[in-house]
Amino acid sequence: MKASLYMMLSMMGFVVNDSFIKSLDGSLGIGQIMAIRGMILLVFLALLIWQQGLFSRLRELNNRTVFMRSLMEACATLTFLYSLHLLPFATISAILQALPLTVALGAALFLNEPVGWRRWLAIAIGFAGVLVIIRPGFEGFSSVSLVMLASVLFAAARDLFTRKLPPALPSLLVSAATSTIITIAGACIATFQGNWQSVDSSQLSTLAMAAFFLFFGYQFIVMAMRTGEVAYVVPFRYTSLLWAIVLGYLIFGEVPDTLTVVGSAIVIATGLFTLYREIINNRRAVTSTTINASGNVWHENQRNSE
Repeated sequence: MKASLYMMLSMMGFVVNDSFIKSLDGSLGIGQIMAIRGMILLVFLALLIWQQGLFSRLRELNNRTVFMRSLMEACATLTFLYSLHLLPFATISAILQALPLTVALGAALFLNEPVGWRRWLAIAIGFAGVLVIIRPGFEGFSSVSLVMLASVLFAAARDLFTRKLPPALPSLLVSAATSTIITIAGACIATFQGNWQSVDSSQLSTLAMAAFFLFFGYQFIVMAMRTGEVAYVVPFRYTSLLWAIVLGYLIFGEVPDTLTVVGSAIVIATGLFTLYREIINNRRAVTSTTINASGNVWHENQRNSE
């Protein structure tokens, strides 16, 4: 129960961060938002790193996988922020629900993880749900939806690189490395575009609140994954869509249309089925390992008795 609460609070933190950024309504460039929010977030992270005595381990970040993960996160952030003020809040969150399916697909294609025909079918149906949401070729289609889909692909690549990180590397240092890359990328983009502008107190406070809730989300998702079983906790990620619908309606007056709701239901259902199949396969693997271990012990005892 505690882990599920942590996951829901994490999703709330991420969505509230998004709502603060969306409320800027394009008044600041994407690069400038990435840079300023990133610098504020780094302050929060630096305080935690200092508190936990992790500054002595910064050299462990000199790792190609850490860099590639951070680069993918920066690309995901860039494409996400571009989509954020152009698409309805619920639509963005609905497309994001395809992330677990995309990660499962990437793990099968690039990490050689076994995927049975049921999960392949669930992935295919899930992406059909995404097509229902973005509806290419129809009047409701927006090309920005494809940019948002690219953000999902970058985020999936980030998660695949995360799986290859050294197990002993603290998550807090990974977050700090990621925030540093995003901040530098944002500053470079703003400088290249030449649209860096003065920030008033209202905009700065909005970015500070966005950074705080982003930090809030990071911390609670780590607590969720470390408190409860992954198979139980992960489905609560889908509460982000509920947060997005509620905040989209209360703050921006957005109401998701029927196709967005139908597509979201398809994506979430197939995501939960994919998770279910993973739980079943893991249980079979554990049972098989236990049986083999028990058999080995029995044979060893037999030899000893002889």
